Amino acid sequence: MSTPTTLAEWLAHCERLHPATIDLTLDRVRRVAERLVLRFDVPVITVAGTNGKGSTCAMLEAILRQAGYRTGVYTSPHLVHFEERCRIDEHSVDAHALVPHFEAVEAARGGEALTYFEFTTLAILRCLSQSHLDAAILEVGLGGRLDAVNVVDPDCAVITSIDLDHMEFLGPDRESIGREKAGIMRPGRPAVVSDPQPPRSIVEHAESLGADLWLFGRDHRYTAQQGESGAWQQWSWSGRSVRFNGLAYPALRGTNQLLNASGVLAALEALRPRLPVDAQAVRRGLASVQLPGRFQIVPGQPTLVLDVAHNPHAAATLLHNLDQMGFFPRTHAVFGAMSDKDTTEILRKLAPLIDAWYFTDLPTPRAARAEQLDAQWRSLPRTAGAAMRATSSTHSSPRSALDAALAEADPTDRIVIFGSFYTVGGILQEGLPRLGAKHLA
Repeated sequence: MSTPTTLAEWLAHCERLHPATIDLTLDRVRRVAERLVLRFDVPVITVAGTNGKGSTCAMLEAILRQAGYRTGVYTSPHLVHFEERCRIDEHSVDAHALVPHFEAVEAARGGEALTYFEFTTLAILRCLSQSHLDAAILEVGLGGRLDAVNVVDPDCAVITSIDLDHMEFLGPDRESIGREKAGIMRPGRPAVVSDPQPPRSIVEHAESLGADLWLFGRDHRYTAQQGESGAWQQWSWSGRSVRFNGLAYPALRGTNQLLNASGVLAALEALRPRLPVDAQAVRRGLASVQLPGRFQIVPGQPTLVLDVAHNPHAAATLLHNLDQMGFFPRTHAVFGAMSDKDTTEILRKLAPLIDAWYFTDLPTPRAARAEQLDAQWRSLPRTAGAAMRATSSTHSSPRSALDAALAEADPTDRIVIFGSFYTVGGILQEGLPRLGAKHLA
C-alpha cells in the first residue's frame, strides 16, 4: 500500500488501523507521545465535561486573542471539515499543514494500533506544540482520565457540566462520570469546576490529589442584572481576588453560557501570573466569540436554529432557550442522532414544543435510523401542547429534511435543527443557509 500524501488519505489510513472506534486507555498513546517527544512549553488549559466544552474553549480562545496572545485550540468532533479540529489564532489550519504531523505519528507509533481519535489527536497535538503559541486549549473528546488528550499535563483543568452520556464507557451515574472527568486534574495545579452542583467524586478526587480546586459559588460566581423591561442586560463576575462588573452577555446565546463564562474567567484568574488578561480583553472576547451549532440563530423567514444538543441534559437546555425566544406560530424540528444516545428521553423533553418532526438518517453506521427515531417518538404519550397535534416524517439526509420542513413552514415559523454533529454539519456543509419560505421565494 502506498504511503498517504494528503490529509484525506491519512484520515482513511487512520480509520483502518484499529478494529474499534473507541478503546479507552492511555498506554498506547503515551508510548507514541514519548517517541514523538511531545511537549508544550506554554500554559495548557484542558477542558472536560458533558456539555459546554466547546463553548468554554471558544470563550477562552476569544479572550486570550483579544489580550494579544497567540492561541491554539484542539476541539472535536468537527461539523464539516476535519481541519476545524485544530485552530491557530482562531483560524482552522490548512489541510496540507497537518500532513507532516500525521507522517511523524506514523513513524513513531512502531506498530501500535492507534484508534482514529488517538492517531488524529497526537497529530494535532504535535502541530500545536510546534506552532509557537502563547497558550494551548485542549478539549477532551470523551471522559478525561483515559482520553488521548490527557497525555498532556495541563496547567489548568476546567470541568464543565456533568450529566449522563457515554455511560457504557464512563459509568452509570454522575458520580462515576465525574470521577472520569476529574482525571484531567493535576497535583498542585488549578482545577476549575463550572457545574453548580458537581458530583462529590470530583471534589474528593481534587482533595486526594492536592489540586487547587475552584468551585462555582465558592471560588467564582456571577450575578445578572435585569433592565427596566425585565430583560437580562448585564452581568458581573467575581473570583478569589478579581472582579469584573457591567459585562455584556456572551455572544454565544443561551442561559447556560454564563456558567461556562464563569469557569472561563476563573481559569484566567488562576493563570493570571503567566497569562495576564485585562477587563477590556474580557469584554471584547465575550462580545466577539463565535461557535457554530451552539444555539446558533440564523435570521430569515422562517428563523433557523442550529444546536448540537445530543443528550438529555443538552436537550433540556435547548428547550429552555427555545422557550425564551419569543412567539412563533409553529416550531419544526429536524433531528438525527447516534444510536447510543438516549433519544427517547431527548424526544420526550422537546416534544411539548415541537409541532412537526423531520427525522433524518445520518451518513455513519453509528447513527439511529430515521424510522427508529420516528417509532420512538410515536411511542411517547401525547399529553399536552404541541405534542398532541404534532406530525412526523422521515428523510434520507439533514438537507432533505430541511427542504421538507421549509416546504411546510410559514415565514413566521422557526425550524430547529439539532442532535448529532452530523445533523448540523449536514446543513452547514454547503454554507450557512438563509431561508425564505416557499411563497416568499
